[in-house]
Amino acid sequence: MGFPVQRMRRLRASEPLRRLVRETHLEPSQLIYPLFVCPGEGIRREIGAMPGNYQLSVDELVKECREVHALGLGGVILFGIPESKDEKASGAYAADGIVQRAVRAVKKEIPDLVVITDVCNCEYTSHGHCGKVVNGEVDNDATLEWLAATAVSHARAGADIVAPSDMMDGRVAAIRKALDANGFQRVPILSYAAKFASCFYGPFREAAESAPQFGDRRSYQMDPPNAREAMREIELDIEEGADIIMIKPALPYLDLIRAARERFDVPLAAYQVSGEFSMIVAAARNGWLDRERAMLETLIAIRRAGAQIILTYFAKDAARLL
Repeated sequence: MGFPVQRMRRLRASEPLRRLVRETHLEPSQLIYPLFVCPGEGIRREIGAMPGNYQLSVDELVKECREVHALGLGGVILFGIPESKDEKASGAYAADGIVQRAVRAVKKEIPDLVVITDVCNCEYTSHGHCGKVVNGEVDNDATLEWLAATAVSHARAGADIVAPSDMMDGRVAAIRKALDANGFQRVPILSYAAKFASCFYGPFREAAESAPQFGDRRSYQMDPPNAREAMREIELDIEEGADIIMIKPALPYLDLIRAARERFDVPLAAYQVSGEFSMIVAAARNGWLDRERAMLETLIAIRRAGAQIILTYFAKDAARLL
């Protein structure tokens, strides 16, 4: 029977009723806050394209992590800005590298906070690419050694989860083998399994100072039109030992988040990337959108599509509202 017996508006009449029948729930514990750590002391340098986000020295990063922990967020993911760069990305896997120092400091002060580390080379190479460049091309297999060494160095520093974001073929297997060989069998891998060559990364490259000095990353990051290929990438990473899979970016790829949720029975993450954040902030500053409503609506959309973990620059703001 239809109207007037069935009145769908009955359960929308008040916020308590809406809350009672709400199908999708967003909790602070589902959100991961990305942070950028740089050399120095007392540094809190705002990122122009990402208002409210900062390059932080280790001491300031620890302060930020205390707040993250107090808000009940799921954790942080760390990106490093080294003192110097070279063709070998040596700062990525150095025992005293910027991320390694940050991990030790955070775990010493807030041991219960989940610390994830981004495992890549683009912030550390002088050319800005995610791997070893040979004859003008990124050499896939030669890069795996760097990635494995970086993951082990992060685990040794105390990272709870390592997250390879480079999109080299075979990187999950190489990292899993290296972690296990060095006694880190219990350290999970969160794989950027389907990472697309997206224009929405623009503000991040300012934040991480990681823009490529020549060419682009389309020979290793995924082509945006390809959905079936994304499922193959995810499947291969799971076969190689990924414990959590991720799709990046989030909003332009909600269909793939849904497809991955229906197909794979592993924890699923999505990254609401810098461009997604900056668009909302810029529109809100111009009075075109309500910042809080847009923030929560987009995060709910990512959850509704099937992601149970969301990496987002809105993490702290959302946690305060939830």
